[in-house]
Amino acid sequence: MRKILIVEDDLMIADMTEEFLVASGYEVCGIARTVDEAIGLAKSDVPDLAIIDLRLAGGGFGTDVALELQKIKRIGILFASGNISQFNLTSDDGDGSLVKPYLTKDLLCSLSIISDVVTTGSSDLPHPRGFKLLKPPTPDRKTLHAR
Repeated sequence: MRKILIVEDDLMIADMTEEFLVASGYEVCGIARTVDEAIGLAKSDVPDLAIIDLRLAGGGFGTDVALELQKIKRIGILFASGNISQFNLTSDDGDGSLVKPYLTKDLLCSLSIISDVVTTGSSDLPHPRGFKLLKPPTPDRKTLHAR
């Protein structure tokens, strides 16, 4: 899994991420700032992985991008955001999250973990600082009481 879509509203962060990933052997299929741009890029050049910020330009959310990407193909989703704690992310949304700011080595390790999870269902790699795999949603109390 080497082709990556970057969904980031801060163009400076997106450009630096692209440069680093290309230098690390990845192919970046595009940078998107909005939900619509991300979906358009993914449809024209389907990525294997996506690095997605949670708050996007135009008031969009990265979770909306992830939902649409999964309709195209099983794409590894890594949310990278300083707003992780404001969202209740689960494996229904994506595969993992990485808190900004992060080190480039932590981004590479996180992408390796996500790639492993997509291809084999798990990963034995150590988790870098600020990274976590997303867990399945827990049933709400009403569902538990109904059983």
